[in-house]
Amino acid sequence: MLPTVLLNAMLGFFQEAAPDPSAPASPAPDTPQPSGTASPDLVSGEAESLVETLKALKWPETAEEWESVLLLVSFRVLLPLIGVLLVFVLGLFAAKQIRKATERALTKAKIEITLARFLSKVASWTFIGLVLLTILSTVGVNVTSLAALLGATGLAVGLALQGALTNLSAGVMLLIFRPYRLGDVVRLDGELGTVADIELFTTRIDTFDNRRIILPNSKIYGNKIENLTRNPQRRVEIPVGVSYKADFEQTRRALESAAAAVPGILPTPTPVVIATAFGDSSVNWEVRVWCAPADVVKVRSDAIGRIKKSLADHGIEIPFPQRDLHLDGAVSVSILDHH
Repeated sequence: MLPTVLLNAMLGFFQEAAPDPSAPASPAPDTPQPSGTASPDLVSGEAESLVETLKALKWPETAEEWESVLLLVSFRVLLPLIGVLLVFVLGLFAAKQIRKATERALTKAKIEITLARFLSKVASWTFIGLVLLTILSTVGVNVTSLAALLGATGLAVGLALQGALTNLSAGVMLLIFRPYRLGDVVRLDGELGTVADIELFTTRIDTFDNRRIILPNSKIYGNKIENLTRNPQRRVEIPVGVSYKADFEQTRRALESAAAAVPGILPTPTPVVIATAFGDSSVNWEVRVWCAPADVVKVRSDAIGRIKKSLADHGIEIPFPQRDLHLDGAVSVSILDHH
């Protein structure tokens, strides 16, 4: 169906400039009909009646008549169309400025950059949607019916993408509360690695053996999140078992001297050596030292080497697991020769 404004312009001109000879006489002077106005049944009828009416009309034949038609169309169709396009272009420009201003404001408020960009884009698209609704309302589109249609469509899409929306909401919460950041060493869903990227739907971590793992945010948010590098200090604990024959205080001094000699440890808190339990084959001790999160692996390795050397220098044995078997009465032992 042709636009109503164009039909009004064309039909009005045709009826005024080139009336159908078979049409009835013009109305009496006391009931004049405004010039250039199409009858209601023509402009509001169905597409078929409009097409038939246009076919029955006499098209312009001279250059003056075509010039008049083009002039009417220009004023009644093209100018409003140019106005609509101008409003849309200005709306796009304003939406871009809104997005930039929103992103700057959220960044100054120390909001995570990913979340700031997402919220700024939401603000921009919301403004563009309002501009489009205003334009459609201006050209005569029933915005209420369109809003109802969009609402029903949004509900259907939301049900179909329920899992994705769950990941999206979890991603927004992770970006707001920020339990981990880029570069942190974390344990997520049983996987240990360095955070490589935080997105709205997924979090990507690189393991220490150079594997890339992509985890849905819905499996992270609400579960246990272990951040190993968030705090400036980490405690390294090394369990040690020594022989029951070893002197208790000598063992303590040997372990303390080994702990103090470990390179890379922090002076405060000071290293601690404690006896933890009586094991099956040994007296169990634990050496505790503090270091920076990035030095945990190196400090642990150096501490184990220093402890072993210090115990060997003091003649303290690290026993193997052993069992003593006691038998009551005489026991006969036979050896079978298979040769």
